[in-house]
Parts: sequence; C-alpha cells; structure tokens
Amino acid sequence: MTNSRRKFISSATAIVAGASISTVFPSTLSAFPKLSSPADTIRIGAIGVNGMGWSDLTAILKNPGVECVALCDVDKNVLDKRAAELAAKGMKVKTYADYRELLKDKNIDAVVIGSPDHWHCLMMVEACQAGKDVYVEKPIGNSIAECRAMVAAQKKSGRVVQVGQWQRSQKHFRDAMDFVHSGKLGKIRLVKVWSYFSWVTPISKLPDGTPPAGVDYNMWLGPAPKRPFNPNRFHFNFRWFWDYAGGLMTDWGVHLLDYALLGMKAEIPNSIMAAGGKFANPDSGAETPDTLTTVYEFGDFNIQWEHAIGIDDGPYNRQHGIAFIGNNGTLVLDRNGWEVIPEGKKMEAVALQKSSDNGLDLHAKNFIEVVRSRKLEDLHAPVQVGADIAIFSQMGNIAFRTGKKLYWDKQKGLFTDAAANKFIAKEYHNGYKIPSV
Repeated sequence: MTNSRRKFISSATAIVAGASISTVFPSTLSAFPKLSSPADTIRIGAIGVNGMGWSDLTAILKNPGVECVALCDVDKNVLDKRAAELAAKGMKVKTYADYRELLKDKNIDAVVIGSPDHWHCLMMVEACQAGKDVYVEKPIGNSIAECRAMVAAQKKSGRVVQVGQWQRSQKHFRDAMDFVHSGKLGKIRLVKVWSYFSWVTPISKLPDGTPPAGVDYNMWLGPAPKRPFNPNRFHFNFRWFWDYAGGLMTDWGVHLLDYALLGMKAEIPNSIMAAGGKFANPDSGAETPDTLTTVYEFGDFNIQWEHAIGIDDGPYNRQHGIAFIGNNGTLVLDRNGWEVIPEGKKMEAVALQKSSDNGLDLHAKNFIEVVRSRKLEDLHAPVQVGADIAIFSQMGNIAFRTGKKLYWDKQKGLFTDAAANKFIAKEYHNGYKIPSV
C-alpha cells in the first residue's frame, strides 16, 4: 500500500471522532474435518447467518482445527435453523440475539460478521476491542467515515481482519493481473466494469407491516433511522436502501472495481461523475438506482462502472466482468475466467483461461492460516484493501446522489464540494454512535 493511498483512508481523522448477492455457494454443510487438540482449536462465533455469513462460516469450518461455538442473529427463525444444522453435524452452539453478548464470550477466538452493511462497522470495531479476530463481509463499511474507523480499530488492536472479497484468493484473477501488468495489451485507456443481472428484479412497493414473529426489529435497525417495518427493507432487499447499503455499486462493485484498480495500479481518481436512476421500474420500492453509469477519471485513462438490474446481456455477452481495453487488445475477466481479444493483428488472442478453484474456500483458508501464524501481511484482503475499494465505490454513489462531477482533495481527505461532504459520514440513530478509535 503506497503512502498516498494510505492518506486517502486515514486523512481527515476528525471525521471519524454492510450479506452478499452472490448465490454461487451452497448453504448446505459438507462433512467437517476432525478437530485437532482442544488447545489448538480455533473457536468461531458467527454474527448474521442468513446469507453470506452462513456461506462464510461453512467455508471456514472446512479447515481442520476449527469449530463453531456460537451463533447470533436477530431473526430467531434463522438462528434456530442454523443451530439445528450445526447440531446435525455434531456441533452444539450457544445462540445469541444480541451480538454484544456473543463478544463477551471468552471462549470465542474469532467472529464472522455477515450482518447487513450498516452494522459492519460497529460489530467489527467492537470485536477487535474484545480481542477477537474478524472475518467481515463486504463492503467493509457503509460510509467513508466508517471505513476509516475500521482501519483505525484494526491498527490499534492488531487483530486479524479479513474482508470477504474472496476473488482476491482466486488464481485466475491473479493470472489475469499478471497479463495486464505485462504490457502486452499496450496502452490501456479504458477499464469497463459491469454487473447486469436478470435474476435481480426491481421490487414492487409494499405496505408497512409488522415484523415477523421472532425478529428483533429494533436490533436489526441498530444505528439506522427508526422506520416502520417494511418487508422490502428486510433480509436480502436491504441492499436497495440508502439507510443500510449502497445498491449494486457497493455490493458487486467492491468485488469488480477492486480488480480494475489493482490492474491499473490506481489509487485516487481525479474526478467522479455518475448518472442513472430507476429506469427499469420508476415505481420500484427501492431507493438505489437499477441503472447506473459512473466514470472515474485518472488523467490518462478512465474506469467506467455500469449496472442494469433486470437485464442479463452485458458487454462481451457476460453478466458481469472487467474489460481492460488497450491499444493492442482487450482482456476480459469475470468469475468464470479470462481471455484476450486482439485488436486486429496487433497481438495474439488468448483463449478462455477458466477458473479452476473455489475462491471462498481459499479465502477462508487464508484467514484461518493467518489467525494461526499472526502474519498479517499474508492476508489476501486485509482491512485496508476493503476500505480502499469501499470508499472508491461510495464515491460513485455520492456522485450519483449529488448529481455533480466531484473532485477529491487528497490533503484534506474531503471532496471540494460541501454537499458531497455531507455524505462522508452517516448519522447514527437510536443511541448508537460511530466508533471513536
């Protein structure tokens, strides 16, 4: 991490004073390996086990010498279901409705945080303060200020913190970066990054109602504004509301834009502009845009993000991907593999190099290995990586929400626009405060 990039996260420290869409991993538990001696066993507690939190825990438990000892979820229906699934595999766990009680458990060495995005910061910071190592889902924070607080908390505590950007552990992604950095593509002028998903459909407006039986709705809201319960805002669909998340930009964007930055060895954009809206369904019950184009300018190249909910056919006939467009050819990369499409006869084509491994399993293994070794430099997605890309994605959302072309003051760690700076920190509610580290 370069000094300038560190300043991007750590500057303006006075400001300091959110499950995933991915469905590629099964939620069923395979047989667990036998544990090592009790003294060597890493004991895991999981907070938020409905979606990716459960997938993360499942992957972590595939490693020898690891066991789950506690689960926490505000939805008792989910909590009881997951506890029963673990019991069927021979793991009896304590269950909690309040994550703070789980963090008090001295029998827990590390926690998995799979809560909605608006809870990530408080849970991760408090877990570090409680002496736990942490595997936290992406995006790491729900605002720029939260990301800064989380970086500071990890630095102060020295705990192992792995962010759930599991593509950082996949071989074909690393191989693609090696090719991009080889220079064979020639001058790269544009990097296109996209997510087109027909399996995500615009949600219809629903009336407010009563929380389902067994759900502690006040705890689910936590630091978010107090609002009547609405099924649109609960479980999977929370990601389409600004109170809790940032739409596809911060959900898939942190995965894919991360590799755009990595491939270009890029840090801070000169400017950011964005346009979009609820074009697929103007009457959708969601707040975040179903269609969005964002352009990050870097002086001699641009990174362009685009997403479209309800459509499958994205660029290069791929639902999602990253295209490094060079003078000699274009490298196209997604979760299935990568290939090179030549520009005329300027270079040789490279046939599809297919993915050959399980990124989530490898990411979980990397986390456990570092928990044992304490070699933080070996983490594939440490807290700084997660903060960098979460902030980058949030910049795009802020440009959309202000409707302005934005510029970043590297020295102050602020936008040059006052209206944009109001989005740097989210207001906390219901007696909660953003952590002061």
